Amino acid sequence: MTDLFSRLNISGFDAVGYINNNAHNASALPNIGIAVSGGGYRACTNGAGALAAFDNRTANSTENGMLGGLLQASTYLAGLSGGGWLVGSLYVNNFTSVQAIQNTTTDVSGSLWQFGNSIFEGPDKGGIQVLDSGEYYTTLADEVGDKKDAGYDTSITDYWGRALSFQLVNASNGGPAYTFSSIADDPDFQAGNSPMPILVSDGRSPGQLIVADNATIYEFNPWELGSFDPTLFGFAPLRYVGSNFSGGSLPDNEQCVRGFDNAGFVMGTSSSLFNQFFLQINDTAGVPSLLKSALNSILSSVSASDNDIASWEPNPFFGFNNDTNENANSKQLTLVDGGEDLQNIPLHPLIQPVRKVDVIFAVDSSNDTVSGFGWPNGTSLVATYERTSNASIQNGTLFPSIPDQNTFVNLGLNNHPTFFGCNSSNFTLTDSATVPPLIVYLPNQPYSFDSNLSTFDPSLNNSVRDAVIQNGYNVVTQANGTRDSEWSACVGCAILSRSADRTGTRLPQVCQDCFSRYCWDGTVNSTEPAGQYDPSMIVGVTKVAGAGRLGASMVAAGAAVLTALSLII
Repeated sequence: MTDLFSRLNISGFDAVGYINNNAHNASALPNIGIAVSGGGYRACTNGAGALAAFDNRTANSTENGMLGGLLQASTYLAGLSGGGWLVGSLYVNNFTSVQAIQNTTTDVSGSLWQFGNSIFEGPDKGGIQVLDSGEYYTTLADEVGDKKDAGYDTSITDYWGRALSFQLVNASNGGPAYTFSSIADDPDFQAGNSPMPILVSDGRSPGQLIVADNATIYEFNPWELGSFDPTLFGFAPLRYVGSNFSGGSLPDNEQCVRGFDNAGFVMGTSSSLFNQFFLQINDTAGVPSLLKSALNSILSSVSASDNDIASWEPNPFFGFNNDTNENANSKQLTLVDGGEDLQNIPLHPLIQPVRKVDVIFAVDSSNDTVSGFGWPNGTSLVATYERTSNASIQNGTLFPSIPDQNTFVNLGLNNHPTFFGCNSSNFTLTDSATVPPLIVYLPNQPYSFDSNLSTFDPSLNNSVRDAVIQNGYNVVTQANGTRDSEWSACVGCAILSRSADRTGTRLPQVCQDCFSRYCWDGTVNSTEPAGQYDPSMIVGVTKVAGAGRLGASMVAAGAAVLTALSLII
């Protein structure tokens, strides 16, 4: 952290000395979280640009005024859906860097982040990948079939997770033996050199059409699967979730089962909205009858409203907290995409009082503006704020006040970084409550590329991938300070804010200036925005082959798909 603060240029304040002086009091030091939203490949690549900017391994990220090292200084890194692909992929590949993945070759890394071939095609043959398209489909069917033959229930998410793995895991056949819990065994992770990764999913009972705002939110981390919500308030050891737990323990006559937490299945569960890709399998040429038969067998056993469900059976929370746990009497735990409750930024794990997070860098790649070209408008922040205002589910969590979506657009809060919750004295705390984190909202905007790709684009070539990554880098650095030469100092001030409150330290004038520029001041303008939201390019256009701007017709088409699924994201 001292290395980071040495280049953030907080004039009039010895930030390095402040960290060193409090080094022996961990509760005084800043505690940082990063949250990467969902949104398919758009979110994966835009979020990748943000993490590249925060990573001290990225070229030039440790120059004066740059943000490299913020990733390594963070305690938590949360993702869901497309953002979960990013987080999961980095960690199951030994916490590699975004730039290392971009710079690798297919001979070395096979189909890793080669999104040009959709999951319908499978990876190109060559390098570590030895399958052609027909063999790829047969492999998917065989691997999921092995799980079924072992006596476990399977769902479309099993196929989706295996297909994802071919793109996200640098191993032959997408690393079918890779587990999410194995991250805990990585020596570098054990040494504290990387944040704790968390993926998010929502609980949804079969037949329930819409995920309510009081649905149980589940998290996956390298050690556990569970929830802080009062509906469950419990965790199971992720490494052993394939075991038959009952009432929170494993009966003496049951064996411990490992390997159920396949990394692709975890990432697929957090992004199960994309199961719909497999609903088109009957119309896809070259798909073996074996795979079509297996998928159709699953589809025939569930209703159309349940095809986005991931089946976690046996239910690790069977017989646990019977009074409040709606799944306590079910042998099956059914989980869905973490953004189905509109909380498309995974803030929930990071606002838990026990984690004592001071600041969250919230990277939002959501496609919110239906009356426009598919950019964020704060919907996810609004959803999290409303949930923490619900006494029946908030369980001690607090969140800064958030204005409505029209205010975001009318005041331009979605056009540049915005801070929420700057003044910690504004919160009324009970005896057990803690001050919530300051939120640094980083919405996707067109700095150098129209990065508002469709959520359901099944593929994107490497030129588009890299252009969106570069745009995401520009979003969180404000184009390396081009838009605001004091931006790096403002980032430092946001990180220090809660810590300075605890230690009674006055921050310098540059911080007061930053807070005046970036903190939402409570002003509201809820009138309907005039016209479509169509932001202009901020620093210049990157032209690449195969790129297309997301127009109103594509937005409408995407909305139709979601309406058909009875979902909104």
